[in-house]
Amino acid sequence: MATYPITTRGYAAIKKELDHLKKVDRPAIIKAIAEARSHGDLSENAEYHAAKERQGFIEGRIKNLEGIVATAEVIDPAGLSGERVLFGATVTLFDLEKESEMTYQVVGEVEADLNKGKISVRSPIGGALIGREVGDEVTVQTPSGARKYEIVSVKFV
Repeated sequence: MATYPITTRGYAAIKKELDHLKKVDRPAIIKAIAEARSHGDLSENAEYHAAKERQGFIEGRIKNLEGIVATAEVIDPAGLSGERVLFGATVTLFDLEKESEMTYQVVGEVEADLNKGKISVRSPIGGALIGREVGDEVTVQTPSGARKYEIVSVKFV
């Protein structure tokens, strides 16, 4: 079975969501379905159909998260150090074309969120950064063409 890297923070967030779905959302939707059933004819009962749809979503999400937990390879970036970009590193880059800096953490696919500065290790930029060091120039192929970055710093938090 293949394993997938995830940071300790990402793993904890997934476990927390899974726990909430199982202990709060699942019992609540079961209660909502029972209440909707008590209103009679199910074929015309919008509350019942909405609750069943929500139940399907919750059960699907639980199954998805359980799969992630089962295949997770948890890596604690705080235990790493150095100037080489590894999984979990927080990397500051200088965009040589736009002359601006940006900072990203290289994380697993399931925890990637560009709005939070987290890029997947399997993304074009994440993959290009792995193994590189402070001072290296990295060229990344993007849909809009090649982009050049210089690695300014690498931190492990």
